[in-house]
Amino acid sequence: METVTILLAEDQGLLLTEFEDALSEAGFNVISETNGKEAIDRLRSGDPSIDGLITDILFPDSPDGWEVARIAREINTEIPVVYITGSSSADWASKGVPKSIRLEKPFAVAQLISAISQLLNDRSPGTAA
Repeated sequence: METVTILLAEDQGLLLTEFEDALSEAGFNVISETNGKEAIDRLRSGDPSIDGLITDILFPDSPDGWEVARIAREINTEIPVVYITGSSSADWASKGVPKSIRLEKPFAVAQLISAISQLLNDRSPGTAA
């Protein structure tokens, strides 16, 4: 079974570590970035291939998670996107990418694993994993 690589963008250190650990334990390869610019740079680098995106919405500096997800979908129209946020939920309908999932902080890490796994499983047949 091929390892699935998840890009995780979260600016809160303790949460980043908690999410990294949970995703790694669930069998994912995790690449972490602490802001939107670094996440976009990583997506654009194309190496290694990113199979899924988990992003916070609000970062101290631009770009925000909405923009990170839009760029991710420009690069790969099928990439699963999970938004994690303590706010900005009301904007999800207008700013979120289609077929994404939003988790409101605080949430159980099991919900995060379930959300990204569900989106990965729902991709079109033949989509690389």
